Amino acid sequence: MSGIFLGLGSNLGDRAANLCLAVQLLAEYGIETLNKSSIWETLPVPPDQPSFFNACVEVSTNASSVEILDIVKEIEFIIGRRPSKHWGPRPIDIDILLFRKEIINSEKLTIPHVYLSSRPFVLLPLNEICRDPIPGLNVTVPNLLSKLKYVEGVEAVRLGIDFCNLSDSSC
Repeated sequence: MSGIFLGLGSNLGDRAANLCLAVQLLAEYGIETLNKSSIWETLPVPPDQPSFFNACVEVSTNASSVEILDIVKEIEFIIGRRPSKHWGPRPIDIDILLFRKEIINSEKLTIPHVYLSSRPFVLLPLNEICRDPIPGLNVTVPNLLSKLKYVEGVEAVRLGIDFCNLSDSSC
């Protein structure tokens, strides 16, 4: 089933390759990528680290939201993410932004993602691939973007990088 959107971010190593590897590994776990955004380069928050490459993908799987969470945490570990400073630099960050039309509030998972409506570095790439109303918020991503006020230290540049050709599993 589709309607599952993931946010990808990387600010260590080969950032575009890290995003591509994440998509490859999702496929190895049975999570098919249906659609992907462009890569956006964004200044980091907090600013004392390298800039990020951010993208969003729509995926399809029969896995539950909690199963996907476990998978993405394992993929983050495979790519090299280790526990460190909260919101610090990392080779990959994978967030479940939306899971179909569900609203989930548990100790382990909150969907829609708790910071979805306030993060331009997520909303800009998500805007390219998701036009449906956000469950619980009853607004679309373009609506959220239009209401988002400038956030100091956050600038985004849409890059012309195709980080992973969906028809080529080797990226």
